[in-house]
Amino acid sequence: MKMLSRKATFNSHGQDSEYFLGWEEYEKNSYHEVENPNGIIQMGLAENQLSFDVLESWLKQNPDAAGFKRDGESIFRELALFQDYHGLPAFKKALVEFMSEIRGNKVSFDQNKLVLTAGATSANETLIFCLADPGEAFLLPTPYYPGFDRDLKWRTEVEIVPIHCSSSNGFQITESALEEAYLQAQKRNLRVKGVLITNPSNPLGTTTSRDELNLLVDFITAKGIHLISDEIYSGTVFDTPGFVSIMEVLMDWNYMDTEVWKRVHIVYSLSKDLGLPGFRVGAIYSNDGAVVSAATKMSSFGLVSSQTQYLLSAMLSDKKFTKKYISENQKRLNKRHQMLVSGLQNTGIDCLKSNAGLFCWVDMRHLLSSNTFEAEMELWKKILYDVRLNISPGSSCHCTEPGWFRVCFANMSEDTLNLALERITAFVVSSSSPNNNHSRNQSNKNQRRKSFTKWVFRLSFRDREGSER
Repeated sequence: MKMLSRKATFNSHGQDSEYFLGWEEYEKNSYHEVENPNGIIQMGLAENQLSFDVLESWLKQNPDAAGFKRDGESIFRELALFQDYHGLPAFKKALVEFMSEIRGNKVSFDQNKLVLTAGATSANETLIFCLADPGEAFLLPTPYYPGFDRDLKWRTEVEIVPIHCSSSNGFQITESALEEAYLQAQKRNLRVKGVLITNPSNPLGTTTSRDELNLLVDFITAKGIHLISDEIYSGTVFDTPGFVSIMEVLMDWNYMDTEVWKRVHIVYSLSKDLGLPGFRVGAIYSNDGAVVSAATKMSSFGLVSSQTQYLLSAMLSDKKFTKKYISENQKRLNKRHQMLVSGLQNTGIDCLKSNAGLFCWVDMRHLLSSNTFEAEMELWKKILYDVRLNISPGSSCHCTEPGWFRVCFANMSEDTLNLALERITAFVVSSSSPNNNHSRNQSNKNQRRKSFTKWVFRLSFRDREGSER
């Protein structure tokens, strides 16, 4: 008799991707400036560590919030006992106001249409559970965040059909690509229930243009399907063009109180904009009351703690603080982005022009031995083992063109980023040299290939669910 479920025993979690395998190697040999200076530098982690001092300064100036007090009196018992899965009203109010502020107050949000979840991972999965049944499909533009293969598919058993985008137009979404993806789903006898986008894009670091958003609205209107806009990077936009939320497009076209209005949903979290992935704060925003009701019931499987809600309601209600934080954080992201882009350009490596996010989409096609994904894997392993940088290969993001990589820049100090740039520079120089220790590299390559083939069957590294994006 089989003792475990199919879900527990079937390898469908999605972690047999190079995106996650690089994490395993990093965990074995993590860089530390003192204890392990020759270790692997983590550049595959989209964390925002650039503005912690601003957050810490606020905490120091507001000890009651961090100490769970109100007017100097402890409310510990009140918070410890609170367990309504609708969430603290004060926090939901502060969160929707923060979402509006990030969008330049061009749109407003109703806290009664907001569902709190334990991070964006939970928010996306919950929405898929609400909108699709097993065996149905969502269309996603490529390249997309590798974790979606886990978040959207594993427990829901919903399929992902890629919308193939090209570097020829900066990986923008086109009508022909949408129609082709829809056709491919039909050929596979999959019922398409919607499109999911990340705006700003992970891994591209670009905002979705108004033309693309208009195209998407027209497409879901014609097909009678849903649109999920994952906007967890909306507060990281540090350069022009500015961020345009899908909600702004709907309001501009007077779609309020229509069926389309009810079929567009937003995912948000504080993991990227506020740099708090460990707090596990995510949200679903929907104009469909049935979705809000169902998602609220499902949220009982992944609630945000009342202590977290209380602290953040005080922080986000401080409008002087939020204004300062948003502005300062964007300035720091812009500076760090320029540091990475210029450093790579000095080595002859270009990046896709970007204006948001915590990473760059880096073009290393000229470093490939051939225009194949096998050559991309060979280059990725050299960078991981020899250069000792963990970056995410484009193939793990389902990019159709070999040679692109996602490289993160906001999860480390400037000194560490400078060291990473020094390492990649030395690698590029040595790669272009005729005397590049070919025999030694060949031996190392053979050894690594043996180790690499075992990875797919041995995935045991610690899961960092909230921080992997």
